[in-house]
Amino acid sequence: MLRLSLRTIEKLRCMEMSQGRESSDSTRCLSCVGMVHLDACETDIISTVEFNHTGELLATGDKGGRVVIFQREQESKNQPHRRGEYNVYSTFQSHEPEFDYLKSLEIEEKINKIRWLPQQNAAYFLLSTNDKTVKLWKVSERDKRPEGYNLKDEDGRLRDPSMITSLRVPVLRPMDLMVEATPRRVFANAHTYHINSISVNSDYETYMSADDLRINLWNFEITNQSFNIVDIKPANMEELTEVITAAEFHPHHCNTFVYSSSKGTIRLCDMRTSALCDRHAKFFEEPEDPSNRSFFSEIISSISDVKFSHSGRYIMTRDYLTVKVWDLNMENRPIETYQVHDYLRSKLCSLYENDCIFDKFECVWNGSDSVIMTGSYNNFFRMFDRNTKRDVTLEASRENSKPRAVLKPRKVCVGGKRRKDEISVDSLDFSKKILHTAWHPSENIIAVAATNNLYIFQDKVN
Repeated sequence: MLRLSLRTIEKLRCMEMSQGRESSDSTRCLSCVGMVHLDACETDIISTVEFNHTGELLATGDKGGRVVIFQREQESKNQPHRRGEYNVYSTFQSHEPEFDYLKSLEIEEKINKIRWLPQQNAAYFLLSTNDKTVKLWKVSERDKRPEGYNLKDEDGRLRDPSMITSLRVPVLRPMDLMVEATPRRVFANAHTYHINSISVNSDYETYMSADDLRINLWNFEITNQSFNIVDIKPANMEELTEVITAAEFHPHHCNTFVYSSSKGTIRLCDMRTSALCDRHAKFFEEPEDPSNRSFFSEIISSISDVKFSHSGRYIMTRDYLTVKVWDLNMENRPIETYQVHDYLRSKLCSLYENDCIFDKFECVWNGSDSVIMTGSYNNFFRMFDRNTKRDVTLEASRENSKPRAVLKPRKVCVGGKRRKDEISVDSLDFSKKILHTAWHPSENIIAVAATNNLYIFQDKVN
């Protein structure tokens, strides 16, 4: 039986052989506050989006290995509506393409994930990772420069000590604001397979990185050693049936984390039980309905993203067609299931042929855990209100990107007569997809990455 993980599994086996063998109040009045458009180049495709803990900064990573940080505009009395706008704050090259000569493998520069650390001082810190290497970056501001050195001239050249006749006290002079990004730590050579997740622990001293078969625990101060806490690699790679697809730490308990698999299961682990968490503390899986079984069942059940709620009580997972919410106290089935684009069930064959069925969609909570958001095709993204059980489909497009333009709900017509404001399922553009989204931690501001465009929406401002 073909599985979603088949490609990854076959790739891992080859690597092994080569080595040695409608809407709620929080969703209906969204208006566009900004759009960043990049040239339609493969390296400009956005691969991750992440707000920092205050929401003042928004970071994006792309396939070219670049990280672009946006800063929120400060509110002014003359233009209070500009408060929600984000402008470019800093841009830097995080990763470069590499080549592993030992394994004859190219290592892409694409940024897979970005995770912010809580701000402790004037500087900001973030983690970024490509397939193999995690880097810790410091982003800081400089608006003064020292002048009046004794042993250096104004051009920075050393002076002849014999020519120095008086002692000067160096002073700091104002200068144009400069934002610098410097790598403080490089965590490399710990993953044989491609890194798909990084997650900062609530103790802020450690973080974990997960690849297809292993999860490693790192200390921020130690770059040459990590601890392997999960290893699902079988002794014989021919027996490999599933891979790790995502992992995340609990937001409050530093000993607890979850990881999802390509079989549609979630495992919650407690690091207090043993050094190697090969035995899970809880196992979340929904029994399959035999009446819905098809050739694509195992493919579409693979989990592409897993997120703890801010409260830590719930887990949200995204598979190809649905978003599910799980209660940590109930393992046998999810407490909520939301259909993202169920109208695609009849299109699974063509989606398999054009490889869209392997797309990995992410999902996010709002700040109060009452609304969840995830992406779809045709640049649509979906919002589900957990309290009212209402949902809405919105579109991120250039037509909707005019400042203060209010987003109008979209509807997909499955069959029968199509209304004027509806779009036929046969007319959906599967090359336009929203895989990556982010939600401001405390306000109704969202960031949506549509291929090489970044859209930022907020509650309508009167």
